[in-house]
Amino acid sequence: MHDFESDRQRLFSRRTLLLGGLQASVFAGLIARMYYLQITEGTRFATLAEENRISTQLVAPPRGIIFDRFGERLAANEQNFRLLLVPEQVGSVEEMLTRLNAFVTLTEADLRRFRRDLRRKRPFHPLLLADNLTWAQAAALEVRLPELPGVSIDVGLIRHYPEAIATAHVLGYVGAVSEADLKADADPLLSLPAVQIGKTGIEKLLEKELRGRAGAVDQEVNAHGRVIRRVDERAGTPGQNVTLTLDRALQNYVQQRLMTERSGAAVVMDVHTGALYALASHPSFDANAFSRGIGQETYSELLNDETAPLNNKALAGLYAPGSTFKMVVALAALEAGIIDAGHPVTCYGAMQLGNHKFHCWKRGGHGTLDMIGAIRESCDVYFYDLASKVGIDGIAAMARRLGLGTATGLDLPGEKAGLVPDRLWKEANRGENWQAGETLIVSIGQGYMLATPLQLAVMTARLVNGGVGVVPHLVKQIEQGRREQTEWPTLGLSERHLATVRRAMSSVCNDKRGTAFGSRITDKGQEMGGKTGTSQVRRISMAERSTGVISNENRPWRNRDHALFVGFAPVGDPRYAVAVIVEHGGGGSKVAAPIARDILLEAQRLNSAATRRAPLPAAEFIPPNPANRPQTSAAGAGEEPSD
Repeated sequence: MHDFESDRQRLFSRRTLLLGGLQASVFAGLIARMYYLQITEGTRFATLAEENRISTQLVAPPRGIIFDRFGERLAANEQNFRLLLVPEQVGSVEEMLTRLNAFVTLTEADLRRFRRDLRRKRPFHPLLLADNLTWAQAAALEVRLPELPGVSIDVGLIRHYPEAIATAHVLGYVGAVSEADLKADADPLLSLPAVQIGKTGIEKLLEKELRGRAGAVDQEVNAHGRVIRRVDERAGTPGQNVTLTLDRALQNYVQQRLMTERSGAAVVMDVHTGALYALASHPSFDANAFSRGIGQETYSELLNDETAPLNNKALAGLYAPGSTFKMVVALAALEAGIIDAGHPVTCYGAMQLGNHKFHCWKRGGHGTLDMIGAIRESCDVYFYDLASKVGIDGIAAMARRLGLGTATGLDLPGEKAGLVPDRLWKEANRGENWQAGETLIVSIGQGYMLATPLQLAVMTARLVNGGVGVVPHLVKQIEQGRREQTEWPTLGLSERHLATVRRAMSSVCNDKRGTAFGSRITDKGQEMGGKTGTSQVRRISMAERSTGVISNENRPWRNRDHALFVGFAPVGDPRYAVAVIVEHGGGGSKVAAPIARDILLEAQRLNSAATRRAPLPAAEFIPPNPANRPQTSAAGAGEEPSD
């Protein structure tokens, strides 16, 4: 019995000791864990708890403002009144929507977006119901807010373009952030619902500079995410302001002047610095409609319009340059030393090459002309003769030297390169040898030759500025970044040869025999020089030529020739170069030259090249009256199509 009691006592003692050890181990583990949580990892867990308690909301900064060269606003931010609704404070959401519809017309798109957010977000979150409210709508709602529980008016910023039509193709527009934008740009600012991003033009090119950096607001929230109080606020960095080389007044005038025609483009450029004072494409579109959210019907109309209003014709429209290209051929011949300015050619109305006859626009011919006379009267046969002497490769080399055939490098998206053909190009792209007749066609700016109005303006600037290789640009200064480049290298062309070309271009406008004499500038000291051009868009058959070429007025619009003009002013001290294209407008002397004349007059009146100017309102635009124009002489009655 004693042994049994003794064994049981020893067994109990061992179990007690084991249990005590286990309890001590567990207690020690708890102490160690508490030490780890509170001492070793205390700071980290306190931070995590704080992060769960504090919600950080990004705040969009104001977008940078875009100015013209004289400090006039081209793109700014204006108040955007938005209608917000907190579902849990409303009671019946559908009933409130009905009441609000008496003050604001809620579109189907507004309602679809609202109901989508209603399903996705918590009931205490304010939801956007409508934006872009007018001041009258916002005011009417504001005074009735006590009767509209859960409804509020929020004031944000939206992009506004004061000259929305005139500057649409240059500035572009902003729009809602897409999934593609989010993938391409990791900036968390883009996740905010009200943020817009540059989609085209300068807005897209300088998106990061204009966007700025987000601010932040720290808010204390409960476990459900409901805001309890605002804890801290950190200001963002506004977007940088940008100054362009454009002259707002001139840009607006050029756009309005083009609106007298159905479709076209014009460029005004400083021949010495490369600054663009106007870059206009017509028809245009309302950039404000895009920033506010354009409707599908309106957008479809723009896409389906045969005049392509969304296309920037000034830098993306490709056209055969027609007779505006003849100065390139003349300069190529002079620089090659093949002929001099006095080289005579007799024009009988056509030139025979093998089995083919190449016609001049003037059916009876021009008679004998030298180089200045040939440019003045735009004699095709003269340039057939020069082209046969210089060859296509020599012509192509000079064209590229003057800025044709490659993108100019303009600081604006969407520029096209154009095309300057030569032997290698045809072999590589057509798999065929170059033909001698094709050289004659190129010499009058037809055939494979293609150029943009911007390239033609650059060509003109380089011809009249002493042979300096100016490059066009639009950005004058970024607030905290680069400034414009205004000095350019020389092209190494003979000043004597360039003077011959300038003199010939002056005679086009200021000699009674010139093709643009009827559109000359008569104001003393502001005279212009230039060159007319008419670009065919269809081939004229021999049968039609024998019976008489159908006039542009009697053809469908799409089959009419393009009208072109390149020019500069003033003749005595060139400063402004201009290029004008009127799509399917007919003859260059009849249609494009008067537009160029008016634009050059306005540029000189506004003194667009000045570094600063006192407030000077643009003259009220009055459509030109043909009765007030100088009359064209019989010898220069207009340029007809070239073959």
